[in-house]
Amino acid sequence: MPAARNVLLITSDQQHWRTLGCYDPRLRTPHLDRLAAGGLRADRAYCPNPTCTPTRASIITGLLPSQHGAYSLGTRLDPAVPTVGDRLRAAGLRTSLIGKAHFQPLRSDPRWPGVEGYPELHDYDRWRAFRGPWYGFDHVELVRNHADEGHVGSHYGLWLDERCPDWRRWFRKPGGTSDACRRGAWELPEELHYNRWIEQRTITALEAARRDGTPTFTWASFPDPHPPYLVSGRWAGMYRPEDMQVPDGAADDTTRWPPYLARTREENPSYDDWREPEGHAMHGCHSHRHDRAELARDIAIYHGMMAFVDDCVGGILRALERLGMADDTLVVFTTDHGHFFGQHGLIAKGPFHFEDMVRVPFLARLPGAIRPGSVSDALVSLIDIAPTMLSALGLERDRGMAGVDQMPVWTGSAASARDHVLVENRHQPHLLHVDTYIDRRWKLTVHRGHAWGELYDLEADPGEHRNLWNDPAAQDAKRDVLLRFVHAEMAKAPMPMPRIFAA
Repeated sequence: MPAARNVLLITSDQQHWRTLGCYDPRLRTPHLDRLAAGGLRADRAYCPNPTCTPTRASIITGLLPSQHGAYSLGTRLDPAVPTVGDRLRAAGLRTSLIGKAHFQPLRSDPRWPGVEGYPELHDYDRWRAFRGPWYGFDHVELVRNHADEGHVGSHYGLWLDERCPDWRRWFRKPGGTSDACRRGAWELPEELHYNRWIEQRTITALEAARRDGTPTFTWASFPDPHPPYLVSGRWAGMYRPEDMQVPDGAADDTTRWPPYLARTREENPSYDDWREPEGHAMHGCHSHRHDRAELARDIAIYHGMMAFVDDCVGGILRALERLGMADDTLVVFTTDHGHFFGQHGLIAKGPFHFEDMVRVPFLARLPGAIRPGSVSDALVSLIDIAPTMLSALGLERDRGMAGVDQMPVWTGSAASARDHVLVENRHQPHLLHVDTYIDRRWKLTVHRGHAWGELYDLEADPGEHRNLWNDPAAQDAKRDVLLRFVHAEMAKAPMPMPRIFAA
C-alpha cells in the first residue's frame, strides 16, 4: 500500500450524518460528494462523546474521554497528554490547526490555565504573539464563536480588525444581543465570514508546506453548521422552508424512555433533581417542544450553512490539486458529533444517544490506496483517526492509543477493524452520566445509578422508536449485550508497552 506524505483533516461542527448530497440528492454539497466519490464513505462512524471538547480531544489523542480526562464541556485537555501532533512533529511533519479547537473551556482558571476562554479570548496583544506550538500543532489560528456569538475574538478577530475596523456591529456583545443580527440571514459580508477565513488560512498553510518541501498534517476545523441558525448572504436563501421535511418524533414510544428524556416532551419540565455541584450547564435538559414552521426555517438555514462549508472545502481541495499534493495526501472529512432538528422530538444536543446525535458523516480519500466510490458499513470511531493517520503515513501506531488502525478496512484488505464502539457522556459529574455500547446490531445505553436504560435493535428498528430495555422478549439479548459491554469496558484500557518479562 502506498504511504501518504500528508494528511488533511477537515471537520464541521454538529453535523447530522445524513446531511450530505451523497445521502440526500436534494442537498447541495458537490465538493464533499466528489470527495466521497474519489474515496470511501463510512456509513457507520461514531463519535466517542456527543459534545465538542471530549470528542475533539479524542481526535488528537486517539483516546476515549475517560482516558484523556476532558470528559465534558467545561473541562480542558491536559497539555501533558500526548497527541498525534506530537508524534508527527517528531517525525518531521509541519502541523497546523486552522479554525475551531475547543480543547479548553470558555473561562480560564488559575488552576487550569488556558487561552480559549475569558478573559484571554479578547486579549488581542496576546493573540498577536501566540501561534503555537500548542497541543502538538506547530501553528494554530483559532476561532471560538458560532455565527454572531460574542465569543468572537482570538486570531479570527485579529483578521477582522485588519479588514473592517467596525466588524463588531455584526456580532453580539458578550452576553448581549445585536440588532444587526437576526435569525436566518446574517448581514456579515460573506468575505468576512469565518468560513472564508478558514479556507484562506488553510490554503496558506498548505502553500507554506509545499514551498518548504515539508510533509504536513493540516486540520481545517469549521464551526458550522452548529446553531445559532445564521448564515451570510446567498446561503441563507438556498433552501425554502416549505420544502423541508420536519421530523416530528410521533413514532416514538415515549412510555419506554428514561424519565429525563421523556421530560423533554413536557411544556416546562424541571431538572432540579439532576443538578449537582460542579455540574454547571445541563445541555438539552429542557423542553424541546417547538413550532413546526420555525423549525422548518431553521432546517433550511442549517442546510445553507452546510452548503457554505462545502463551498469552502471545495476551495481547499482545489488548492491541494493546484499544489500537486492531492495524490499523496490522505484527506479525511468528518464532524465532532451529530445534531437533532426534530428527530425524536429533540432540537438540541444533550445526554441523548440516538443515532442522530452519535453517528457522524465520514469520508476518506487516498489515491492509489483507497478505491474510489467505496462504501463501508464497518464500525468506525473517531478515536481511530489518530492511529489510522500514523498508519497511512507509514509510522508505527502508538501503543498508548485506544483507537484502532482502519487502513486495512479502507483499502479493502479487511472487512472490519472493530466489533463495537463506545460512546461516553459524563454530562454531569455523577447524576447525568450516560455510556453506550454499539455493535453491528445492538445499541445499549446504561445510565449511572439507575435501573432504567435503553436497548435498541438497530436491524429491526433502525429509527430507534422502541426501547427494549424492559421488554420481556428482549431480556436474553439484553443480558448478552450487557456482558459484551462489560468486556468492552475491560478491553478499552490501552497497553502503552508489551509485557517484556515474567516479573
